[in-house]
Amino acid sequence: MRRKGTQTAILNKSGKDDGKMVKMIALYKHPEDKEKFDEHYFNTHAPITAKIPGLREMKVTRVTGSPMGGEGKYYLMCEMYYDSYDALQEAMKTDEGKASGKDLMGFAGDYVTLMVGEEVDE
Repeated sequence: MRRKGTQTAILNKSGKDDGKMVKMIALYKHPEDKEKFDEHYFNTHAPITAKIPGLREMKVTRVTGSPMGGEGKYYLMCEMYYDSYDALQEAMKTDEGKASGKDLMGFAGDYVTLMVGEEVDE
């Protein structure tokens, strides 16, 4: 199910997983060597990540600029969708999830910010 809007929320007010679809979001700052970054990201990292069990959809966006002009703070954004917070947690425990995390820290640890969000209808 697709819903509009993004809110950075993981759990409901009681602190429990409410079963809503969640996404892990990776925001990448501009790397020093964009060509080298792209080579690794698209030919190594993304294929590893795409194999994570439970991953429903993966969307990659290249940030092309800021509304105020210029290139903006971020270079790339990846949204990885899971059925629920629990499904995301389980996915991160798999060999594929661990391999993706290890690869990420190896090539982009200084550039990436990770967060988890839930799409909401309001």
